[in-house]
Amino acid sequence: MKTSTDELLVFVTVIDAGSITAAAEKLQQTVSGVSRALTRLEKQLGVALILRTTRRLQLTEEGELFLERARAILGAMEDAEEAVTRHREQPSGRLRVDAATPFMLHCIVPHVSAFAARYPEIQLELTSNERIVDLLEQRVDIAIRIGALQDSTLHARSLGVSRRRVVASPAYLAEHGTPRSLAALREQRLIGFTAPVQLNRWPLREVEPASGDADAEGGNQAPLFDETAEPGIAIQPTLSASSGETIRQLALAGAGIACLSDFMTADDRAAGRLVTLLDDALLVERQPIHAVYYRSAALAARVQCFLAFMGGRLEL
Repeated sequence: MKTSTDELLVFVTVIDAGSITAAAEKLQQTVSGVSRALTRLEKQLGVALILRTTRRLQLTEEGELFLERARAILGAMEDAEEAVTRHREQPSGRLRVDAATPFMLHCIVPHVSAFAARYPEIQLELTSNERIVDLLEQRVDIAIRIGALQDSTLHARSLGVSRRRVVASPAYLAEHGTPRSLAALREQRLIGFTAPVQLNRWPLREVEPASGDADAEGGNQAPLFDETAEPGIAIQPTLSASSGETIRQLALAGAGIACLSDFMTADDRAAGRLVTLLDDALLVERQPIHAVYYRSAALAARVQCFLAFMGGRLEL
């Protein structure tokens, strides 16, 4: 049976206090309990550590050797506890965060400097993937997931929701006209995603075309949209890209019409670089955004401070 730290503490305290009675008072234990702990320790070691007389306690040669090592062990434990406390109060170490490029650029990157100033001991590593990553395989601590979560063993914290809107640049609309119905949208250049295909289902519903809209007469043209029981309308892209940020840049460059999340177009819309289309046909769709992670005692402080910090700053 191995010696416990409680027994080491009893032994050192008895020596420092000068008697079993004084040690018991200091440790807030009974005298008999302290005496039994000493006896148990000596039995485990197979040697006598203290010579007990009616007047005083005297260390044996083995006791002097053991006392030195016991002090070193207890001191190391105190240092470890203090280090953990400091670590909890001021988290440190590496923290890997993964998110799709648009969310990384528009929602995380703007706050990295402030985060680094608040938590200088955390080494932040940022990676971008347009598809869902395996946290263990990619050695990721926190991943940002946009959309409904699948069943998982991961823990998740909601960061908010974001709507999608149909947008285009003023330059594109000046050249190609502004569609005011889904039929009119048929004639436009639509920018979609190569994957996942569900992002090519735009949150639109059929509405009555505006009076006098020359593009509203769909006639015998092939249908551009696949309308099913699912909400929204599946579009057939003229141009596709794998990254939402690439699609945003294409829309800004006047390459076509896109459907993008508010968090990545808010500044563009406010500045007039992109304008919204078909607002009267837009469905109220809210994409959930979560941070997912494995619960780990070693990572808890870093994960929690990152999520609390970012959660208080994100405007979704």
